[in-house]
Amino acid sequence: MPFTLATWNINSVRLREALVSRLLTDHTPDILCLQECKSPVEKIPFPVFEALGYRYMLARGQKGYNGVAILSKLPIEDAGDQDFAALGHARHVAGRLEDGTVIHNFYVPAGGDKPDREVNVKFGQKLDYLTGMRDWFHAERPERSILVGDLNIAPREDDVWNHKQLLKVVSHTPVEVEHLAQAQDAGKWVDITRQDLPEGNLYSWWSYRSPDWDAADKGRRLDHIWATPDISNAAHSSQILRSVRGWEQPSDHVPVFATFDL
Repeated sequence: MPFTLATWNINSVRLREALVSRLLTDHTPDILCLQECKSPVEKIPFPVFEALGYRYMLARGQKGYNGVAILSKLPIEDAGDQDFAALGHARHVAGRLEDGTVIHNFYVPAGGDKPDREVNVKFGQKLDYLTGMRDWFHAERPERSILVGDLNIAPREDDVWNHKQLLKVVSHTPVEVEHLAQAQDAGKWVDITRQDLPEGNLYSWWSYRSPDWDAADKGRRLDHIWATPDISNAAHSSQILRSVRGWEQPSDHVPVFATFDL
């Protein structure tokens, strides 16, 4: 069964309800995974999305922070969630499609400003969260699974606008990249975006601090789509919708898409 999946850190689903509706209307992914919803589940504007054909929603939420949701045209059942590093945050939700494919939607902690866990608790939480992911993948041995989300790390040199300048900036430090690689290796996850688009700079996030994000183009690829090896070859047509960063009152992230023929 072919389906198209998208992931997007929306930076408040209630504030940007119209942007979500626009994406669902104009680009019609079968499944949209959202992060940083910043809303209790009961206040997510699900009826608006349901009216557009997205009859299924799985979500974990909290007031003002974090939060993840899966909107789907396809029947999908709740497959639980994990609280890695025992943070008590709404950062993961999983859903199972009728064919058994499991979709994991993650929002990894950003990690604060200083890449030193001794002086920055948030950075330590980020590393511990990634370690928890690694250990869980080792134990669970995921199969027929897709992992998406804002992983808050740009792992490759061409996933950032300037590798050398960002080596000491949170999201591209060697210790973060190594922790992410360990989590990826533990589940044998395949980076679908880079499988389809192996060469060249790719970004999915541009800071609000840049007065002209498009011209400056100081981006990072923080948003990812991975798949287990048993289904990774079924993926194709990956794209990052850069133009969405130019929509009115945008998120600082843009949607990442991939299609799977399963």
